[in-house]
Amino acid sequence: MPTLLNINGFKFFFYANEHEPKHIHIMKNDEFAKVELDNLKVVQNYLKPKDLKFALVIIEQNKIEFKRIWDAWFS
Repeated sequence: MPTLLNINGFKFFFYANEHEPKHIHIMKNDEFAKVELDNLKVVQNYLKPKDLKFALVIIEQNKIEFKRIWDAWFS
């Protein structure tokens, strides 16, 4: 399970056997969400609204790097 970033109690990662479309899993404590990288579409969400908002900002700021790591992992 490659971890992309740990920040402010949030863990951004993907699983080693993922599938398209490119997406990121986010965990904070026992809550989680799943967000597609290309369009920031929230596919699954169990985070508090303010936590999801924060996570989306972090993904947007790191989207290019997250995609680069995804591509390198699965190539």
